Amino acid sequence: MSTWANLGLQDSASPLMEQLIFFHDHALLILVMITVLVGYLMFMLFFNSYINRFLLHGQLIEMIWTILPAIILLFIALPSLRLLYLLDEINEPSVTLKSIGHQWYWSYEYSDFNNVEFDSYMIPTNELANDGFRLLDVDNRIVLPMNSQIRILVTAADVIHSWTVPALGVKVDGTPGRLNQTNFFINRPGLFYGQCSEICGANHSFMPIVIESVPVNYFIKWISNNVNS
Repeated sequence: MSTWANLGLQDSASPLMEQLIFFHDHALLILVMITVLVGYLMFMLFFNSYINRFLLHGQLIEMIWTILPAIILLFIALPSLRLLYLLDEINEPSVTLKSIGHQWYWSYEYSDFNNVEFDSYMIPTNELANDGFRLLDVDNRIVLPMNSQIRILVTAADVIHSWTVPALGVKVDGTPGRLNQTNFFINRPGLFYGQCSEICGANHSFMPIVIESVPVNYFIKWISNNVNS
């Protein structure tokens, strides 16, 4: 989760988020290079007194400033397209989680197991434990196995919601009447926080998401206890 004075992106917890961070840095480097070049040219333009009464055209420089931006755009477009296809790939998921957005809480169903479904509400400030995070902790966390391919199906029961967990690089819109899907792979244990990122009404800010990533054997014990109960 984001911490105080954290101006950059969160530490990634999935390979896809790592790739998104790499692409962000790549695009930012190109942007800095363009900004420095244009800034230098503008500075020199203001402060030199060169004139040329006979300069009517310049085919060479026009070719350069047409072709060069096209090449720079290719350096941005090709990694971006690669990443788009990677984000859309579903690789034989081990677990399928269904998330249903409501005003203003989430419902979860583990589709591979019988009778494992629950609602997840934000814990109010007056009921929060001393080590809890205000506006982020929930009464029922999502428990998922680490080092496993997870498929998530997202929909909504009333208005448009958006299931977003930044550390995993996941943002999926939940639309009434539609079922959207994506996948992710959690590569370390921990708690990962997210929120609804589509304005969905008065209490839009109060429907957080908490994923608890655990080793596979702990997940099997947790799911067994929930199936039996």
